[in-house]
Amino acid sequence: MTKRKNAKASQKFFKKHSLKVGDRITDAAALTLRETLFPLFLVTILYFLWGFAYGLLDTLNKHFQNTLGITRTRSSGLQAAYFGAYPLASLGYANWVLRKFGYRATFILGLVLYGIGALMMWPAGLKRSFGGFCGATFIIGSGLGTLETAANPYMAVTGPPRYAELRINLAQAVQAVGTVVGPVLGSYVFFKETGDSVDSLKTVQWVYLAIAVFVFCLAVVFYFAAIPEVTDADMAQQAELTHVGEQDGERSFWRQYRVFHAAFAQFCYVGAQVAIAGYFINYVTETRGDTSSALGAKFLAIAQGCFAIGRFTGSAIMRFVKPRIIFLIYLSGVIAFCSASITQRGNVGLAMLNITLFFESVCFPTIVALGIRGIGKHTKRGAGWIVGGVVGGACVPPILARVADARNSTAFAMIIPVMFFVVAYTYALAVNFIPSYRDPADKIGKSDLGLVKDSAGGIPLEKEDSIEKGNSIEKEEIVEREHV
Repeated sequence: MTKRKNAKASQKFFKKHSLKVGDRITDAAALTLRETLFPLFLVTILYFLWGFAYGLLDTLNKHFQNTLGITRTRSSGLQAAYFGAYPLASLGYANWVLRKFGYRATFILGLVLYGIGALMMWPAGLKRSFGGFCGATFIIGSGLGTLETAANPYMAVTGPPRYAELRINLAQAVQAVGTVVGPVLGSYVFFKETGDSVDSLKTVQWVYLAIAVFVFCLAVVFYFAAIPEVTDADMAQQAELTHVGEQDGERSFWRQYRVFHAAFAQFCYVGAQVAIAGYFINYVTETRGDTSSALGAKFLAIAQGCFAIGRFTGSAIMRFVKPRIIFLIYLSGVIAFCSASITQRGNVGLAMLNITLFFESVCFPTIVALGIRGIGKHTKRGAGWIVGGVVGGACVPPILARVADARNSTAFAMIIPVMFFVVAYTYALAVNFIPSYRDPADKIGKSDLGLVKDSAGGIPLEKEDSIEKGNSIEKEEIVEREHV
């Protein structure tokens, strides 16, 4: 009897699946909070993985300048390789797999690519080749771009739509924890004993080998895990139920101008954010006396800690204040404090950048969540465009590096990210003050899908009768496979 119960419990979370879902209504977009805990937990692990990779990238940037003897401009090739792979994934093969097969297949593809890229770090380290590191980073970026193409919309659309921004910001807060771990690992493990020497590259090799083993194992877990699929038909239904479908969801994709504005804002924002993080250590070592690269990496870890705190606090505030308002306030803070870092030096300048990272925290995930609200059947495709905006991380850092080399001042070059933040600010203003932007976000934000009110009209409670939805999804998959 006990064995039978254990078998049923394991089948609830793990079983063999068909990777092709089709475009049918699964009701997964209307699952309750309780029903989505396990699948969202699995997907949140992915957020930590790319947060760790991103945080490690910022540390390697500065140390490669010293270890391999390259300039700031050339070292930006790491960011160019990493973020340059994103649009190829989000607008190309990853988005195609997402729309044709579904979220599970896209997660598995992303993990496999990430693992291959991590393995490629080994020969790059043996050859001490910066080009090799860039190539491996490009493959890693392809894998992570694939994961983000699926994970961000999945986090936003799986479960009650009212909490979409809260869910994605909490998951991104876990990603922020990964960005803290990356610089800490770099300063305390890679370069503490060996300094900026070739021996440090050997440690990098072993870490990436461990990452490869882990992500390949995680790909197997995702293959057998029972996670609900959200289809285009589900999102079209959600748009209709929230009274948005007749306005935006029925238009052709190329008339979804809000999506393209969000994608352009993401391009500008991410480019500026990556430029600051990538040259944070340069900024600190130049403007603060007696600061080594290792100490700079520790300061970067503290700044990324501020970033993580900002995401957790921002997520909490979103429970009570509309996400679009939080987004406007936080991006205003980013522009103000990043501008101040241009003229300040020493600990004051360091503090300005720390506060900048705090306010950066909620911007990326909130742009994704707001950008795909109310576009119905176009959700997956629209998410691909917004995630593709991450390519800004490949374009803006070289501009900052060029200015820093020309003026021999990373502090002065901070004017570049400020300019891009100002352009991204146009989306924050639009989603707060232009009705065609604001109303779809607010309508879905007020939706009770996946929730019901108690008799006193109090706190939303989970629907008791919706527990069967997750099981019905699996039954439909089994029937479909037997039919085939």
